Amino acid sequence: MSEPYVIEMSETGGVEVLVKTPRAPRQPGPGQALVRQTVSGLNFIDTYHRTGLYPVKLPFVPGSEGAGVVESIGEGVTHLAPGDRVAYLGSGTYSTHYTGAAATMVKLPDGVSEETAAAVLLKGLTAWMLLFEVRRASPGETALVWAPVGGVGSLLVPWATSLGVRVIAVTSSDAKADRARDLGAESVVLSSGDVAAEVRALTAGEGVDVSYDSVGKSSAQATLDSLKPRGWWVSYGNASGPADPVAPGVLGAKGSLVLTRPGLFHFISDAESMRRGAAALFGALKAGTIEASIGQTFPLSEIAKAHQTLEAGKTIGATLLVP
Repeated sequence: MSEPYVIEMSETGGVEVLVKTPRAPRQPGPGQALVRQTVSGLNFIDTYHRTGLYPVKLPFVPGSEGAGVVESIGEGVTHLAPGDRVAYLGSGTYSTHYTGAAATMVKLPDGVSEETAAAVLLKGLTAWMLLFEVRRASPGETALVWAPVGGVGSLLVPWATSLGVRVIAVTSSDAKADRARDLGAESVVLSSGDVAAEVRALTAGEGVDVSYDSVGKSSAQATLDSLKPRGWWVSYGNASGPADPVAPGVLGAKGSLVLTRPGLFHFISDAESMRRGAAALFGALKAGTIEASIGQTFPLSEIAKAHQTLEAGKTIGATLLVP
């Protein structure tokens, strides 16, 4: 491994604000652990921090998830020891080392590699949140899933179908449509067409029970027009930019619709909820319900290229960054 470094931004903007900066690891304080990172994950939220869509205090080290090997522990840490393999969510994982709260670090079970953990932890916990915490999915329902072959979508689709949910996927190309079907989607519509009209045709005019929408601005109206009365619009991403505001009266006029904008960290705000979600995620991995789909890997030093590829919609599955 090279000398310790972080990727730091001192201003918001394009990929040029991401700067490789030498930095020694921070030793753990009480309740903390220092991890030598094997790999970290790339997520759309990282681009929102970089551009300023989600404001952060500058200077800032992006990155929201990682995995590696514990090097040292702080006072009071009893469930981890040096040499343990762990995964975690937290700010600042664009780095060779990570120091954070040990209580929210998940010890990896045998059979789950650090690469798998970094590929699925944030995305898999997001899928868990959508299916079990925000609104529990039920057999016989129909769900519209946008970006079904992306990091979250490639886990959400098979997990939903395993629960008896009929999935209609919305994606941008024939190649991605084929992949969505492989993941378990019953039907696929292309985002370039009239999504709502095709969804209505596929549901005998009824619409869907829920739309899991990570696209945002360009998908909002199609989502609204695809829902059945009392349907749920679960807006959990802004890949095309933030969706325009929706007046409450519109939701009422379209059939008492429900709109929610969940954030994962509100659902894993303590160690117990984090462990509960991780147990469900690792259980689904072990059972073969879902699998890590690692589409591409970049050296952390090439973070600008990684961001450009993600924002251009050219990634499939999870993207990993290797220090």
